[in-house]
Formats: sequence, structure tokens, C-alpha cells
Amino acid sequence: MRMNHDTVCSLLARVLVIATLAAAEPVDAEALKAGTADNGRSTAIEAYRIGPEDMLLISVWKNEALSRTVTVRPDGKISLALLNDVQAAGLTALELRDNLEKRLAEFIPSPEVSVIVSEVRSFKVSVIGEVVRAGRFELKSRTTVVDALAMAGGFTQFATRSKIVILRPEGTAMKRIPFNYNKLLAGEQETIDLRNGDIVLVP
Repeated sequence: MRMNHDTVCSLLARVLVIATLAAAEPVDAEALKAGTADNGRSTAIEAYRIGPEDMLLISVWKNEALSRTVTVRPDGKISLALLNDVQAAGLTALELRDNLEKRLAEFIPSPEVSVIVSEVRSFKVSVIGEVVRAGRFELKSRTTVVDALAMAGGFTQFATRSKIVILRPEGTAMKRIPFNYNKLLAGEQETIDLRNGDIVLVP
């Protein structure tokens, strides 16, 4: 089968693109660790941080007496033998593990601890305003603002979809993050991942 001039040029162009991509430098490893690439966009999902009401499976190798399932109290702490109260809320499972190993080292030699979040109960967001079912929703996994709006039943006929605001607690302040649903549909805006405690306000 003979190929015309345009077809040959098209194939050559594809080969050049593939060769260029193959020769490109790899993404900076430190940028990936930080969760951003050169364009500044997020490239990794932030590690889950433990919160009140979460259930944790604490296992200490070769020590059944210290291994147990605990619930994070409203004050963010858990109670363990030998250590009494330990701060858990706000930490990742790995950070809590490292803290427990450090503190247990005062009582037992070279402790090996594993921390597993067996049940997520603290990841909650609220959706208020012009939605069908306003309320507070308990989440189990990564959720975007669009997911939350769907759980709230969608918009009412009076909703101003271009002026949605995400209220995000940051210390004692409340950060306002604008979200334009109409621009999202037009491909002009990316969706936003929600964090624990976020409030989605639909005017």
C-alpha cells in the first residue's frame, strides 16, 4: 500500500514527538516529594491526618499487652498503657508511629510499632446555602467540592453557581476559596479537593 506525502509527514512528526519525550529530563524528585512539579500544580495527595473519633489499630511487635484498638478522643488524644495520654489528632499514621516508638523506647528496647487508621470518622465537611439537602457529611476518602455538592443533592433554582465559596479553617482564621462551577463545566477551572472541616457555601 502506497502512502501519500501528507501521511508520511504525519508519521515522521509523531516519531519526532516520541523521541523528544524519551529524551526529556525526568521530573525533579524533590518537587514530587513536595507535591508540586515545575508548573506549581499539586502532583500528590496530601497524607491523611488523624482526627477526633477516628479508630486506630496500634500494634507493638511481640507485646500484646500494648497492642490495642483505640478511638481518638474529642481532645485529639489517645490513651495507651505506659504512656497515658498521647496526642494523635493532626498527625499522620507514620508521624504517630515514630512518636510512639520514641516514647516507648524509655520502657522497652527497640520497640517496633505500627499504626493503622482502621476507620475514618473525623473527615467531615458541611454544605450550606442554595442546595437541595444542606448538612454536614462524613467522608471516607478523597472528596472534591463537586462530590460534596452531589451529596447535598445539587443546586436549587436560586443558586449562584459562579460565586461558590469554600470556607477553610486555618488556625483561628477562616480562609475563603472562590469556586466557579460554571467555569468548571467550561473547562476553565479545576475542581478543588476538600479538607476536614471545610464549609462549602452556595449563595
